[in-house]
Amino acid sequence: MTPVRNVNGSVDSNVKQNRSPHISEVIIQLFEILCLILVWSVQSIYFIGESLFKMVFQPQPRSVEGEIVLITGTGHGIGKELALKYAEAGATVVAWDVNKKNNDGTVKEINQKYQKKAHGYICDVGSRDSILEVAKKVQQEVGDVTILIANAGIMPCHLIEEHSADEIRKTIDVNVMQLFWLLEAFLPAMKKNNHGHIVGISSIAGIKGFKNVVPYCTSKFAVRGLLESLREELRADRRNRIGTTSIFPYMVNTGLITNPRIKFEFFMKMLSASEVAECIMMAQRRNEVEASLPSFLMYFQTLMRLLPYNAMAKLVDLLDSGIDTESIEETK
Repeated sequence: MTPVRNVNGSVDSNVKQNRSPHISEVIIQLFEILCLILVWSVQSIYFIGESLFKMVFQPQPRSVEGEIVLITGTGHGIGKELALKYAEAGATVVAWDVNKKNNDGTVKEINQKYQKKAHGYICDVGSRDSILEVAKKVQQEVGDVTILIANAGIMPCHLIEEHSADEIRKTIDVNVMQLFWLLEAFLPAMKKNNHGHIVGISSIAGIKGFKNVVPYCTSKFAVRGLLESLREELRADRRNRIGTTSIFPYMVNTGLITNPRIKFEFFMKMLSASEVAECIMMAQRRNEVEASLPSFLMYFQTLMRLLPYNAMAKLVDLLDSGIDTESIEETK
């Protein structure tokens, strides 16, 4: 086929791009695709085997001795438990919370038990300015953060039309934007040192939507997408030694959920902050990409996604577990 030329003699790119491929090009591309599928199949078999092996024989967790671990939301709940566990494991803990009294209590408890391994800072993680300002103090007074755990979060529980505009913005600012500003503050040093780990706390609400918590679910889906995308950016550099971990816990008894509804309490009881913190720390120390609690949760949700929507919805109805609305006064 003779390419169509413009008046100036150049080849019309649109016509050139729309030409039918030659049979030899089709055969070559088909052969290339088949080769890629073959290579990928062999690699997949290897990684499936590796994953099954690790499920049976858990790898030894890496030491965190000497690491500087920054945890947000350390005033109570999961954040406090994480701070205590990392200090016990030998890490220097940087504790951030907006509540000075609670945060000071966590830092004091650590320093009494583990001989000054914690540094407390008051920070509103919903504010970029607050995060960047406090981050500078941390770098000057403690050093480069090597493990970053974005744990702080809020969870208002109402029907979507009952959420105020400020409540929705705050949910997104604290649960999602926090991670963006923490990365702005601490990722450059991690890249410079080619050393670090970033942990984001998503939720079962980050892999399955629930009523009464639409903004919260939105924020937790976003955390999952943010870390998944960041991991791909980091993976593009073959020398990269910065890890990421996404955590997906079931309902946790930290006070965020005021009206849980659980039909089968023996099998689906609320988790304690301590056991969730232990799962988070072990997932980070084993460099796991994703971890759920209970551990079957991710596999179960993946399987459920293969079913028609109505089948999945009926199972949700039968299990009859979730979060009931709280009064507006309860959130104030």
